[in-house]
Amino acid sequence: MRHINNSAGIISLAVGLMSVTACQSSPEGQPAPVATVSPSPLLTAGGAEEPAGLHPYVGMWVTADNQIRQELLPDGRYDEARGERESAYTGRYWVQGTHIEYLDDTGFSADGDFQGDVLHHGGYVFYREGSPAHRQAASKQN
Repeated sequence: MRHINNSAGIISLAVGLMSVTACQSSPEGQPAPVATVSPSPLLTAGGAEEPAGLHPYVGMWVTADNQIRQELLPDGRYDEARGERESAYTGRYWVQGTHIEYLDDTGFSADGDFQGDVLHHGGYVFYREGSPAHRQAASKQN
């Protein structure tokens, strides 16, 4: 009986390790989607705390005119709306330092770079929604 319990424990450990390993790389050899690496909670535009452990770039990023809205989800996926078209683009993203790589579900790839609450991506400038940088850029639109 003891041998069966030890075997079950070893199998559980092996399955757990395989799950962790699978989460650390993607099929294309890209770094794993980043979801839970921030050591402290994030503040939302309204000052509310996000759950601890979210990556600092998770959340909504918008152009100054709010016509393009890109949500970086905690599971390493993104959802981009354009004008009235919700989910115009969806796919996966990876962050390494301040650099982001995108792979759209259609196979299109792109990248960008964060500078604080500003994201330069695909010839556009995005702002963390509600941040001081966003408010300043939006006020220049009027």
